[in-house]
Amino acid sequence: MVKLILPPCVALLFAGLLAAQIPATDIRNTYTPGTDTHFSAPKFSSAADWEMRRDKLRRQILSSAGLNPLFDRTPLHPQVFGKLERPDYTVEKVLIETLPGYYLGGNLYRPTGRTGRLPGIVSPHGHWAYGRLENSEIASVPARCINLARLGFVVFSYDMVGYNDTLQTPHDFGGPQEALWSFGPLALQLWNSLRAVDFLSSLPDVDPQRIAATGASGGATQTLLLQAIDPRIRWSAPVNMISFIMQGGGECENAPGLRVGTSNVEIAALAAPRPMIMVSDTTDWTRNTPREEFPAVHAIYELYGAGDAVETVQFEAQHNYNKESREAVYRFFAKRILADPNAASLTEKPSHVPMPNELLALQGRTLPPGALDYAGLFSLWKKMSQAQRQAEDPAQLRASLQASIGVEWPAHVDKDGAGKKLVLGREGFGDRVPAIWIPGPQPGVAVIVHPDGAEAARHDPDVERILKTGWSALLIDAFQTGSAVAPRDRSGKYFTTFNLTDDANRVQDILTSLRYLQQQGRGPIQLYGFGKAALWALFAAATAELPVRLHADLAGFQGTDKEFVDQFNVPGIQRGGGLDAALRLTKDERVSTGN
Repeated sequence: MVKLILPPCVALLFAGLLAAQIPATDIRNTYTPGTDTHFSAPKFSSAADWEMRRDKLRRQILSSAGLNPLFDRTPLHPQVFGKLERPDYTVEKVLIETLPGYYLGGNLYRPTGRTGRLPGIVSPHGHWAYGRLENSEIASVPARCINLARLGFVVFSYDMVGYNDTLQTPHDFGGPQEALWSFGPLALQLWNSLRAVDFLSSLPDVDPQRIAATGASGGATQTLLLQAIDPRIRWSAPVNMISFIMQGGGECENAPGLRVGTSNVEIAALAAPRPMIMVSDTTDWTRNTPREEFPAVHAIYELYGAGDAVETVQFEAQHNYNKESREAVYRFFAKRILADPNAASLTEKPSHVPMPNELLALQGRTLPPGALDYAGLFSLWKKMSQAQRQAEDPAQLRASLQASIGVEWPAHVDKDGAGKKLVLGREGFGDRVPAIWIPGPQPGVAVIVHPDGAEAARHDPDVERILKTGWSALLIDAFQTGSAVAPRDRSGKYFTTFNLTDDANRVQDILTSLRYLQQQGRGPIQLYGFGKAALWALFAAATAELPVRLHADLAGFQGTDKEFVDQFNVPGIQRGGGLDAALRLTKDERVSTGN
């Protein structure tokens, strides 16, 4: 989990609140960002400071995409065929098997008359009506690939899911069950992009040390995410997407957890110090780029002394990857990769774009035997996920589960109040956990979590029995329980892309409480979760970075998808290991689960 990136007006208010350590209202209720929130960027004092943040963001992207850890890179079994020969370039049809039984379609554009290993470019297409076949005034995918090939690049243009040849799933798909496993269009597209780089790098005429990426709109989102997690992307040209005011309008750009506490601008900065050009226009959500987004990214490049490695250019146009934008990218790549002395004067040459039947890999063909349907692909994803978790050691498993839920072991916890009434909060986050402190004569502390909050817990006969043991007790109002119940607008589209669910926040609040007791030198600690709070306590104990004695009656909870959807709504929880991971991580400290 990462600190919130607030819009300017909220940031000013929040700065004042932080002076009092813990705000009067929980920021998780009052600030629920979405794709159209106006974000601003945090500032970093050094490259080392930024790199700590960078590493967290990379883990967050991978976890959101269901790729933490990455799946095994199984053989691609590339099929390259249907070659068209033109005087200065060739184009071929491509089908690669990115997962066993799952196929990605595309086209490979190569220059003619070149020798040796050439630089390569992966090129996702974006949400144009005809996908990678789009050939209109505002965006011609074949024209850019042809002209890049003419310059001396080997270009792999490949599908988004649900487009052209890549039809084993729709483009927009998923639901509550798929979300538990982080299985969705963003996940498949990011995996396909990684495998596209694998394919391109494997070609005998491609230099694997010189790989670039470019795309516009949704293709730029793919470019941003790919360059963020794959250092093989040495240069990039994301077009008309990097914005503080709109983060992405489709399912394939908004997986749960992706932008909790961040925005596309910070994700774009993960490319630093690798060269990048930020292309924008004057009418869409990139209209402020020269004044807002570019300076924010440039400041991070400057931490490496590499401010000149990032460029920006803006054109008066609608949302596009038009001729002017393409020419800016040709010049950037020619200058940065080819060291072409004439790069500044390059223009696009007219192209005779092949017909759709000349580009479609499945024109007159079918998928290979054994190709999976949607249900089969989802089943494969789950099986691969389960196999990975079984192989992880406890430290890896805990880190995976933390990332999937979106929680952290706090660096420091602040406290307001004295005596019995306390409020806890993570330093710099603006969250608050009301609590009742009951001191006892015996060493040790019982942390008590009740689904109706701390006051309800005080009058529960089971809690009264615990208090009679003489242990001290910390009774908390976990998120949206007891005195912490408050209005929270959950209606925004892609809410879970930008915000943790209530259940995930409850796990975080328990971790915050445990960390506070550790800071105070309190221990040993016993954690009690009553009723519905048993699941919150279980996953808190599993992700805590200190031993706690766990008391949590799960009342027969078996960890099925339906049970999680109904009782513990946390996207990614099954991909993170689910109930099995939590039980494995707490087996030495767990008193009973009631199962």
